[in-house]
Amino acid sequence: MDHVADLAPTLTNRLGSPSWSRSARSPVATGSARRGPMRPGALASSRRRLNGARVARQFRRLDAFALAGGAAIALVLAVPVQGLDVLLRLPLGEVLATALPAVLGLMAANRLLSAAKLYDFSASETLWSHFGRTAACLTASAAAAVAGAACLHGNLGLEIRAWAGAVVLASLSHSVAYLTVSHWRKTGRLTPTVIIVGANTTARRLIEGALAAGDAAVLGVFDDRETRVPRDIHGVPVLGGVKDLLAHRTLPFVDRIIIAVAPSAESRVAGLVARLKYLPNPVTLVMDAPEAELASRALKSLADAPLSQVSGVRENAARWEAKRMQDLILGGVFFALTLPLMALIALAIRLDGPGPILFRQRRHGFNSEVIEVWKFRTLRAETTDAHAHRQVTLSDPRVTRVGRILRRLSLDELPQLVNVIRGEMSLVGPRPHAIGMMTRGEDSARLVAGYAWRHRVKPGLTGWAQINGSIGPVDTPELVRRRVAFDVDYIERQSFWFDLRILLLTGPALMAARNVLR
Repeated sequence: MDHVADLAPTLTNRLGSPSWSRSARSPVATGSARRGPMRPGALASSRRRLNGARVARQFRRLDAFALAGGAAIALVLAVPVQGLDVLLRLPLGEVLATALPAVLGLMAANRLLSAAKLYDFSASETLWSHFGRTAACLTASAAAAVAGAACLHGNLGLEIRAWAGAVVLASLSHSVAYLTVSHWRKTGRLTPTVIIVGANTTARRLIEGALAAGDAAVLGVFDDRETRVPRDIHGVPVLGGVKDLLAHRTLPFVDRIIIAVAPSAESRVAGLVARLKYLPNPVTLVMDAPEAELASRALKSLADAPLSQVSGVRENAARWEAKRMQDLILGGVFFALTLPLMALIALAIRLDGPGPILFRQRRHGFNSEVIEVWKFRTLRAETTDAHAHRQVTLSDPRVTRVGRILRRLSLDELPQLVNVIRGEMSLVGPRPHAIGMMTRGEDSARLVAGYAWRHRVKPGLTGWAQINGSIGPVDTPELVRRRVAFDVDYIERQSFWFDLRILLLTGPALMAARNVLR
């Protein structure tokens, strides 16, 4: 949940800049030149990392609450001085004349902090400098608001007290935000990770820019050419060709793949795009630019290089936040309502025969991240198949008596509400398939070129494919292709209201498919 925004706006926002030390930039200092100077000690999946633009918005909201809260506290403390009866007897006109400049001043203060780039939390700025600039912006807003109030009424005692409280609390709140961002930078949680395709001059300049500005962590470089390819570029290792990239284990931890190949090499660019476009990771092409311009931009910041996204889902931050809130609120409600039912199911499984109540299975999540999905066990303990090498069929003898009922009603999926609340899954999305799932003896993922497109969003408890009848095993290549087609259609159409529509249609769809053993 939490998806990756376009590289340019994400990297331009300094909130995502790691505070690299000189030793960290040296490949020798890392202890392993093949790991590269920017690779953190432990890689975190892109779902677990923070989006700089989104965090900045949250801190803006926090400042708004701090401003209003500080003003409210100051007014409460003023009651013993002014007397509550005096405050309650203030004329309505004076109350409005006091409130209007205050509200406008609070809005102006939030805007001014943003205009001063204080939500960029520059790594090159000290805490005291940041605190001073924040206090100056807030004080300027307070002075303007008090001056406006003076033009409307003469009683400025409450106005001054309110703004004093607002300035103090918001300055402290913003300083805490600065320290929090500094900690997140050091731990890499605000560092977008990148892989570059093409070991050339453009890649070198991009890496130089990333090292100088700290806008991104370049994990590695891939290039198909067998000759004239260096072992590394400024310590960032060349890890192989595109074929190696397609199967590389770091892909679930990569926010973006950059094709750094001259657009004049049209056939090579077209070939690379064709091979990479099916990955769940967003793929970006470095567009053509004058040599000097590209050099200066790359040295300044990786984000300033001209970029154009050629594949992957473009993040709509508001939509993803709404989807996450939808998952937390509705998922929490569904979990609470079904908890007694899940307790009865657990008892029934225990009485039905030996074996664990829950079944854990490794499946692919967002950006091909490996997640562990929970289900109620429906197969006999000695016949469980963690890799789905043999998909369950309608008359499968491995299914227990209780398991047959659970599968017909899809109740075996209820424990996945925990995965939803934890952020590994969503209520709505492509159903997660087991890693290594086989269809007629062949890996299901190899039957459809765009299979990995399913991993461009979080998997879901229900999805558009299930609403359209793609329920149960996909034990033929045609069924695999049909499900993937519905999943890709959902990814292209997804929205808050589309998800609600799918949730409402899930019950009728399951009832219509009562004879399908899922």
